[in-house]
Amino acid sequence: MRDARRTRSALRTRPTLRTAALAAGSGLVLAALPVSGTAASASASASAAQTVTCPSVADRLPAVPARAQAEVDRNLALLDTQIKEANARLVSSAGEGGPNFVQNAILGPLRDKRVATLNRIATAIGRQGTRPEGLDALAACTVSGTPGSASGTPSPTGTAQPGTAQPGTGQPGNGQAGGDARRHPAPEDFIDIRKVPRAPKAARPARGASRGTFTSQCGRNQNGHRNPDNFIVAPGVQNGAHHTHDYVGNLTTDGFSDDESLARGGTTCRRGDKSAYFWPVLRLRSAKDAAQNDQSAADLNIGRIVTPTTVSLQFRGNAAGKVTAMPRFLRIITGDAKSATNGAANARAAWTCTGFTDRVTAAKYPICPRGSRVARVLDFPSCWDGRNTDSANHRTHVVFPAASGACPSGTRPVPQLRMTLTYALNVGRTQIAQGRVYALDSFPEQLHNPVTDHADFENVMPGGLMRRAVQCINRGRRC
Repeated sequence: MRDARRTRSALRTRPTLRTAALAAGSGLVLAALPVSGTAASASASASAAQTVTCPSVADRLPAVPARAQAEVDRNLALLDTQIKEANARLVSSAGEGGPNFVQNAILGPLRDKRVATLNRIATAIGRQGTRPEGLDALAACTVSGTPGSASGTPSPTGTAQPGTAQPGTGQPGNGQAGGDARRHPAPEDFIDIRKVPRAPKAARPARGASRGTFTSQCGRNQNGHRNPDNFIVAPGVQNGAHHTHDYVGNLTTDGFSDDESLARGGTTCRRGDKSAYFWPVLRLRSAKDAAQNDQSAADLNIGRIVTPTTVSLQFRGNAAGKVTAMPRFLRIITGDAKSATNGAANARAAWTCTGFTDRVTAAKYPICPRGSRVARVLDFPSCWDGRNTDSANHRTHVVFPAASGACPSGTRPVPQLRMTLTYALNVGRTQIAQGRVYALDSFPEQLHNPVTDHADFENVMPGGLMRRAVQCINRGRRC
């Protein structure tokens, strides 16, 4: 019955969202790709003199059980997609970087993606029969052909150098990523919160600012509602995120959710708020930790998931004026799950510690003093275009205001959602040196970089509740 429901739900997905998912590079595009897993598609996809060449996979597999065939085919198609993307990057990056650019920015991340995909293939076969061994040996790719379309000379192993952030700057790296996701985060990815400079004070709100707040009380996912889906960015796709999300609010949220299914769902929130709130989980891990399940292992997210100690879902005002109601089913995302390689343009990560919230780091995990909790602060954009509940890139219909609070021309301020998540972890320098660390779930090639923190939201509040929130905010009350 659930499969049938998912199929019907996928068919109901709005055409604009299908287009959006394709534009965002979601798994929906896989159906249009050849299912070969061979290097032949790599040669065909590159128009430049150099071409990424990877070992063939499809003809190296044992007999695939019938019940595993569909999942294996999807992942073979994904291997082709990864090669195609690497070739496109090879062409577009011509002249960039130093002598190791191709290795660090293209081949290294490609290898990590292939390791994760090959692990998923092995896991799918292993569930129905004997798990194939040694597929990881097919992960490394090379660049063949005449140099000229991209700089740098790759090594034949495809093993990249670790590190994506600029040490000590608190800023994301220059788009290069590499290394082995299983070895990250490393000790250098952490910083004592007391060594982080204090942030400058925010500008004073204008006379007509909306200074109130409205908090939706939805719990902290004590019921363990988690999956690796994302119905906003990858609708109709299982494991579309390749990392696990915590959910609060709507009880039905998964990759096949749509406006209608969310409206029918139950909720963990008070006052009938059926909104979907979700973010990537945090894991506590050590050298001995195993993944929670086969899928997490395949995506290189290992360790024990930690339930937040507190979750605050606060809707805030605008520093320049009054706010208007959000439309029902408005979808908003914040941050960039791929910002370790995409750069800082859409990054919104903010890590701190309770008691030290005037010190915030973006690209390093904070080490908190004893008695202080790790905190993630996720602010959402709040200037709505007044028309659309979503957009092709899920960003242009709702943007961030200026520092003054002023919204761009053609947009209007709506309540700004701020998620604040805290965790009691007790991880210090000694534990980190011994390999006991905490880490954000991420896409394999993002190496658990803290700058990739992000979150998603769809407003499914009853109209009366949203109006109450707006009144509280505009009248300066705390509700």
